[in-house]
Amino acid sequence: MKIALLTTFKASRKEPLAVQLARIHAAFHAAGEGEPTVRFRFADSPLLGSSSMIDRVLKRQPSLEPFTATVSAALGIPAVRQITNMPGSPMADQAVPFATLLAVAEGVPRSYPLHAIGIDFHSAAFGEADVLNPALGATTAGILVGDCWWVSGRSRTVMVITAVEGDPAAKKLPPLPAPVQSILEACGAVKKTVQIPCSSPAATPQPLADPAKVQAVRELAASYRARLAEMIDRAALPHPLPPAADIRQAMLGVTSGPKKPALVAAFKPLGYTCRGESGTFTLRRRTAGNLTVEASLDVGTWSNSLTGSFHIYGWGFTAVLPLPVAVHAIGGGQYPIGDAESWSRIVANLAALVAEYDRSFVPAVEEAAGPSPEWYTPDS
Repeated sequence: MKIALLTTFKASRKEPLAVQLARIHAAFHAAGEGEPTVRFRFADSPLLGSSSMIDRVLKRQPSLEPFTATVSAALGIPAVRQITNMPGSPMADQAVPFATLLAVAEGVPRSYPLHAIGIDFHSAAFGEADVLNPALGATTAGILVGDCWWVSGRSRTVMVITAVEGDPAAKKLPPLPAPVQSILEACGAVKKTVQIPCSSPAATPQPLADPAKVQAVRELAASYRARLAEMIDRAALPHPLPPAADIRQAMLGVTSGPKKPALVAAFKPLGYTCRGESGTFTLRRRTAGNLTVEASLDVGTWSNSLTGSFHIYGWGFTAVLPLPVAVHAIGGGQYPIGDAESWSRIVANLAALVAEYDRSFVPAVEEAAGPSPEWYTPDS
């Protein structure tokens, strides 16, 4: 089966964009891959009435005039004026000397404060893969560098898509080709890697998992959601928390202090690790059948309110249940966290409910879906 690995790298907006692009470009040659195929996009702001940076670029780089068009970067994104050879452009996949693109990048952001920039490097060594990325739309294997305006300043992203063939019976995925590994070193430090089922134009599409098993898991999750009140009752939540509407006003401005210690103390005995420091926390464990069980908590950066969900990830499926703090919170929405004592009660209730999910829901999903490949993880 073909798997796309979407790796996100740490990217500093303090490093000049042109310096980073030149280093990645040089890495292709140093690895013996020669000149990569480069797709590019320089975009104006979508706001009406804003001055055009595209005109400023064209004044100094008139050879880019044929690449100018009003197109959309991806499905659902408004069309804006761009200089691009991306799919959808009249000059799609037409080459431009890399020195020209680098000259534009050298002017970012002072001379050319462009709203959004995308430079993608592609080579056959990265494999053949088509994936659907929520931020980028349909993308192919290669290195994707983005730089865009944001309220707090420029934002930089570096992502790499590689394709490998995974053997369901193997313990590990095969290593990337040596040239690709060498090129990736020029991208910086890895933040995380996500495994994504992918298709290839050269491959015959195959189901990711047994459709009957996937449907069984879907129906199982729906039945448990319908009986959520029953599960909360069986969990015997230790603390009777008031409805959110009754305490929201009183909890405004009240903070709990560090949230991670209480999570670690409650969930470590259940076999869960805890990732995160503020804003969001991921509590995760792995089952004997190679399924990943996760409690995902959003504690709000400013709101000091909780939203939680429970996930079971397997190859080809995801099963999800909500994580309400009480029966009256089944309808969803944020629950005010309040002070440290309130947070400890909330965490105790969450841990009790997760323990009930572990006793009933997780084994039921394992039985319905069967094991996943040993190498499978939703991200690492």
